[in-house]
This record gives sequence, C-alpha cells and structure tokens, in this order.
Amino acid sequence: MKSEFLNIVTVNQGIIHKVCGIYCDTREDREDLFQEVVAQLWKSYPSFRADSKVSTWMYKVALNTAITHFKKGKRRPDGSDLNKNMHQIADDVYDDSYEEKSRLLHNAIAKLTGIEKSIVLLYLEEKKYEEIAEIIGITQNYVRVKMNRIKAKLKKLMGEV
Repeated sequence: MKSEFLNIVTVNQGIIHKVCGIYCDTREDREDLFQEVVAQLWKSYPSFRADSKVSTWMYKVALNTAITHFKKGKRRPDGSDLNKNMHQIADDVYDDSYEEKSRLLHNAIAKLTGIEKSIVLLYLEEKKYEEIAEIIGITQNYVRVKMNRIKAKLKKLMGEV
C-alpha cells in the first residue's frame, strides 16, 4: 500500500505544488504545507475508493488542507509513519519565476479568500465546472456565479496594482 501511495503522490505531486504555491508565499511555508498535504493524503488514502479520479481526490484533500492551514495559520504536520518514506518522493522545486503578468495575477489571487483561490486554481487547471463543484463541494451553478464574481474581483485587483 505504501509503494502504491508513494507512486500516486510522485506522479501527481504537481497538484500539491500548485495548491501550496497559491496558498503560501515563502518556500518554507510551501514545504511545510506540502508535507501537511502529503500527511493528510496518507491518512485518507485507505478510504479512497476510486469513485472519482485520483486527481479529484488529491485536489479535494490538498485544498481542504490548505484552506484549514490558511485559516488557522501554520501547523506542524503529523508525519508519523510517512516521514521515513518522504525521501522517496521526488522533490521538484517549485518555480517562482513568472513573467510580469503572471506575477500581477498571482498577487491578485493572493488577495482572494480561501475558497476563491481554490476555484481560481481549478479553473486555471482547466477543470470543468462540474469537477470544480465536486472538488469544492458546492453546486455547479454556484461555481459559475462565484467564478464571475472572482473574475470581476481579479480585474479590479489587477487594476489597482
């Protein structure tokens, strides 16, 4: 089970890096959140029944962990049994270099609420509203409404920068 889990996380670790990048400003915070997300994935892995895609499950766990982390501030992850196997997961360095427009967009996204950040991240990942709704736990119609409001908010925020 451990090797299967480590393979899934290794293959899909980009999801975790993206979530960490959108919720954390410093490399250290991203690394801490990355570890916390992996620990939460490990905790929930036995209950994953493959009713949805692995990526949907990972986004759901990663976003919920990030939002909780975002609301409560920094917390140390419970790595217990997983810490000895962390070295087996490749450590891709998160790329902090963006062109000017990307930097402006990232700064604007940083000013959004936790749920808004989640929706934007999934939207930028070209997820369909149906999948966004499933991951976030809201209706498709509410995703559309939120997305329209978020787009307007981002335009305003980017105009202010």
